[in-house]
Amino acid sequence: MAISRLDIHRRNRGERTLVTLAGDIGPATTPLLRAAVEQCLLDGVTVIDIDLTTVGSCDARGLDVLLSASRRAGRVHARLRLHHPCAQIARLLDATGSDSLLLTAPVSPVPPAASGDLMSTATRAPGDPARRPDQPVLRDGIRLRRLTRWQAEDMREDIADLAAESVAGTAGEAYHDRGDFLHRLAVTAHRPGFALLVAETTVLVGCAFGFPMGSDGCDRRECGGALQEIIQRLTSRARFVVLTQVVAHPHAQHRDIARRLQQRLLTDLHSSLGVTLLHPADQAGQAAFSSWGWQNMGEVVGLPGPVAPCVLTLSVEGQPSARR
Repeated sequence: MAISRLDIHRRNRGERTLVTLAGDIGPATTPLLRAAVEQCLLDGVTVIDIDLTTVGSCDARGLDVLLSASRRAGRVHARLRLHHPCAQIARLLDATGSDSLLLTAPVSPVPPAASGDLMSTATRAPGDPARRPDQPVLRDGIRLRRLTRWQAEDMREDIADLAAESVAGTAGEAYHDRGDFLHRLAVTAHRPGFALLVAETTVLVGCAFGFPMGSDGCDRRECGGALQEIIQRLTSRARFVVLTQVVAHPHAQHRDIARRLQQRLLTDLHSSLGVTLLHPADQAGQAAFSSWGWQNMGEVVGLPGPVAPCVLTLSVEGQPSARR
């Protein structure tokens, strides 16, 4: 008989904390869950968000731990909330009348058959409900999640840490400064249509962020007008997404993580073309983007800055990016 396992990862933000669980909540793992939640309350946390995305099952004892913790939290003016339960847990909550106590909103868990569906409506089976914008996409234990501006600000240091880890010890490290990264994130977050996606397991493993440009409400601030003219000349497309940054943790799945993040971002922003700019001497960065499916269009002049950057383009899978 297999021994169940539960991995617990806690990330604190002031008086709030996110507890990410991975595994199964059963007789062998319930004590771990109880200890983790009790420690949050002892530490004075006022909001405990428990992410169940990668939890396969929960028994009655585990539910009792969560309900007890929720009652204890209420007595000290704190809250415990569950997010993204699987179908089995959702049924357990519904059958016991616990959903209104532990869930913040009704849920429609991603069924196993659809969990690898990254590209939205085009590949759904007839009759399948549309994926909610806030519903995570699962594949191989990796979840994609879109953050609000507030959440992006809340996680900025974690995202910067990931960006630094992704280039540490590589030839491209010289072109990636932590301060510059945080500045780009802050500036991009104020662009109209800003979107940021993160990829997570029990920890952060990737992110991508950017903003749309085009004839329908394009952002022409700073170099926007010149960049739009250049991209339209190169690709014959007036609308595109500027992917300010794509980051993937340097492990075996980094290509898959990056590809899924960038394709999902293009889809969410209703564009079939992505554009990014890189320093022409950043060969490591160009190689990474090439491995993620980007096409290097060469150096371009006419944009502000001391160096003419390389323009790279990326199309939604199956569509050409450049004019033939």
